[in-house]
Amino acid sequence: MSGQNHQTTLLIIFSRDTKFAFCLVFIFLPGMKLNRMRFFGKGMLVSLGFLIGLISFSCTQNVSKNEDSNIQDTPIVALEPVLKYGLPLDSFEVEYGKVKNNQYLSQILNEKGVGMGTIDQIAKKSRSVFDVRKIKSGENYAIFTTPDSLREPKYFVYENSSIDYTIFELSDTLGIYQGKKEVETQLRQASGVVETSLWNTMVDNQLDPMLALELSDIYAWTIDFFAIQKGDRFRVIYDELFVDSVSIGIGGIYAIEFEHYGEPNYAFLFDQDGQLDYFDDKGQSLRKAFLKAPLKFSRISSHFSNSRMHPVLRIRRPHHGVDYAAPKGTPVMSIGDGNVVAKTYQKNGGGNYLKVKHNSVYTTTYMHLSGYAKGITTGSRVKQGQVIGYVGMTGLASGPHLDFRVQKNGSYIDPLKVKAPPVEPVKEENMARYILLKDSLMQELQKIHWEEETDILVSN
Repeated sequence: MSGQNHQTTLLIIFSRDTKFAFCLVFIFLPGMKLNRMRFFGKGMLVSLGFLIGLISFSCTQNVSKNEDSNIQDTPIVALEPVLKYGLPLDSFEVEYGKVKNNQYLSQILNEKGVGMGTIDQIAKKSRSVFDVRKIKSGENYAIFTTPDSLREPKYFVYENSSIDYTIFELSDTLGIYQGKKEVETQLRQASGVVETSLWNTMVDNQLDPMLALELSDIYAWTIDFFAIQKGDRFRVIYDELFVDSVSIGIGGIYAIEFEHYGEPNYAFLFDQDGQLDYFDDKGQSLRKAFLKAPLKFSRISSHFSNSRMHPVLRIRRPHHGVDYAAPKGTPVMSIGDGNVVAKTYQKNGGGNYLKVKHNSVYTTTYMHLSGYAKGITTGSRVKQGQVIGYVGMTGLASGPHLDFRVQKNGSYIDPLKVKAPPVEPVKEENMARYILLKDSLMQELQKIHWEEETDILVSN
């Protein structure tokens, strides 16, 4: 090799990995072949060894720094605990159950090792938050215990409803507080064709049957749902409410088309001056107001009550009406349009009385009448404000008065708490905003296929 000028090529190959690193160094001399060994002088080998060592050290240092960098740059993600009723599930063992018939809180807790003294303190302390005597059979509860072998009860959770719950702390401060489950709202579209009843139509279409009651309430003044016929149909846009992925009921209903006897009846939910109500496609209100009272009275002598001392029988029993004290013969008026469905006499109760059915939701009763207005018979059609009878004291009565009662969906309600719905149409200043909303919702309704249309599309 002495006396010759050789050009030397140094090829260095690096490989880096977080767990393994190496450097390969090759020196290529002119004429060198990969399958031949070349021998170098002692000095050259020393120099080459120094160079390889230097490069190897550099590789090692760089890899080390790179590993440190990777370690420092990798974020540590803390897993959020899974909560139930606001309590971390991974910190407890949880036992779920339902309140049995005639079962009390004391029985449930005492079976889990909670002392009667502690239970008594809980019952007293919780009165301002939740009266434990109101715990009902069939309702859900959960007991959170320590995860060890002792299974010491720490929390008792009672579900007041599908949304509300009450938490009882079973140690330390014995705190009691209430919470709400998260409610998820999902926008739904549905349609159906009536075969037998609206309720059955909902069931047949896998819809919440409560939707039938909601529709009958909205159209209470427009459609008699006891007279709907086969072939009537509807399509609706509404919210359905879910808790823990389980449907718990119907939320807002935004738009409806109900075809009755071939005629479309529209309902659109609109906020007019802060009041939500339903209007038809022309902006007219779907509702009619009741009169505030069925007569001009001097005073209310008895209010709605579930336990009233009867003035004649001298025993306590429900009084599901309002008594209006007035002179005998004072005219009594129907509070709304409707049909007389009963005109009869009840000796040991209401005496002469009339019952007027206003729609599929509301029915009113007028009792202790001294007589009936001319032309009033069972089946008569009466108008709002029309005189139908006169104040008296027939039946069990201590003096002349009108016992006035209101039923909503078959159940008695306090007549003084009936909210008379607005009857005015959409105001002129609100009409442009209403038309914009109505047209938008109308387009969405038209996109919902009727049931038979869907069947045709599927069969084709």
